[in-house]
Amino acid sequence: MRGISKYLASSIPIALALAANSACAQTFPTDDPVIEAIWAAGMENSHVYPLSQALLDPIGPRLTGSSEYDEAADWLLNKYSEWGISARREEYGTWIGWRRGITHIDLIEPRVRTLEGITLAWSPGTDGPVEGGAVLLPEVASRAEFDAWLETIRGKFVLLSLAEPTCRPDDAWERLATPESFARLQETREAARNEWGARLSGAGFRRAGQALAAMEDAGAAAVLTSRWSNGWGVNKVFMSPTERIPSLDLSCEDYGLVFRLAENGQQPRIRLEAESETLGEATAYNIVGEIRGSEKPDEYVVLSAHLDSWDAAAGATDNGTGTITMLEAMRILRQVYPNPKRTIIVGHWGGEELGLVGSGSFAEDHPEVIDGLQAAFNQDNGTWRIEYIRMMGFTGVGEHFTDWFSKIPNEITRHIELDIPGVPERGGSDHMSFVCHGAPGFRLQSHYPSYRQYTWHTNRDTFDKIVFDDLKNNATLTAMLAYLASEDPEMLPRDQRVLPDGQEWPRCYPPRRNPN
Repeated sequence: MRGISKYLASSIPIALALAANSACAQTFPTDDPVIEAIWAAGMENSHVYPLSQALLDPIGPRLTGSSEYDEAADWLLNKYSEWGISARREEYGTWIGWRRGITHIDLIEPRVRTLEGITLAWSPGTDGPVEGGAVLLPEVASRAEFDAWLETIRGKFVLLSLAEPTCRPDDAWERLATPESFARLQETREAARNEWGARLSGAGFRRAGQALAAMEDAGAAAVLTSRWSNGWGVNKVFMSPTERIPSLDLSCEDYGLVFRLAENGQQPRIRLEAESETLGEATAYNIVGEIRGSEKPDEYVVLSAHLDSWDAAAGATDNGTGTITMLEAMRILRQVYPNPKRTIIVGHWGGEELGLVGSGSFAEDHPEVIDGLQAAFNQDNGTWRIEYIRMMGFTGVGEHFTDWFSKIPNEITRHIELDIPGVPERGGSDHMSFVCHGAPGFRLQSHYPSYRQYTWHTNRDTFDKIVFDDLKNNATLTAMLAYLASEDPEMLPRDQRVLPDGQEWPRCYPPRRNPN
């Protein structure tokens, strides 16, 4: 900061030396020196790699209520303090405090193999290593038959999921198998899923939780699950369905191995050592940073990304990259635009994975921000560069985006489709906590299919999945949008289109501020 400190008193200080180095090499549609300086700071002098490494390698995943979430929050607060940006913890409720330890799971009979598996979030652990046989969820015709089976499962590992007939993705079958072979696979898989899905209903259970409670009461050692994400080596990993015994996810391949051994009466035996610690009630909070507006401090531009993640991997693209996008955008803005016209807020939300809790609480607790919101820009799937922005059904905002895009270098805008006027999403991510109030919130969306399959809520959402050229692009675009929205002489209109097919505008729901 020392090299530009002498400019901080002016309304629009320019990193002239930085801009000069890159301006001649890029296409700038206007001669706006702030846009040129944002490009230089974001694309030529980016911090996204060291910031990402510091967040995702030593801290890693950021489950709500975990010590890692607290570490990530402290790290953000220290960064903002280092850059001279005001930032704070803002409490909104409580959640279950939990600390993950090691998970070691091995097949020890009829052969030895270390299995790829991990306890689900908030799962209990074991008291040292435990061993037991592995059994399938039974096929029964009555509750009495199920109860008889319960008497046999003490100390055993219960397989709750159907094993996949193949862990080879469908696109490989479509490309390389014969059509007849692929069709046979699909038919066999569908029939097996229907049969498996009827197992609990045959015992008279309306909810899986009832059956799981009965298994816990019967003394099962643990439950094993597998939720394949239809890609090489990747599973979706969520929260534990059990409260007293461990719940684990096994890889598609290893789960299939144990399943087939049990199905064929080959007596699989498992050894498990799983450490975890429930920490009681933990404070739930957001990290909120702010650069105060110099002319219109009661009007707001919000940069939005959730800090929390699932914890089977590192939470890199969901949503470490969104976190870094907004952090880096704030660094850039503080450097080249420290006295914005409107107040710029950054929200690093907690509890998004629990139902938009952090951002929903912020919107509920800050009606002044909702009333004065110029725009909220949210980023939540960071596998690739931003390529799509929907106007969310606000009929008048497309003109503003078109004007803003006319001032942003073509190297960024050429990749992006603007959906004008678009329709509002249902659910989605943290921008919906603003949209449901009728305030203009927008998702800065990257390519979705590969994200959804390979990194969204998976055991493969790791640092190596980040494309840093695209992350630089996304942070630079976000800083430019924040600057242009702040400087826009007009507020974005909130007129809403008539939605097709009798749809209604999304409703706001009270955020779930505690686990009860």
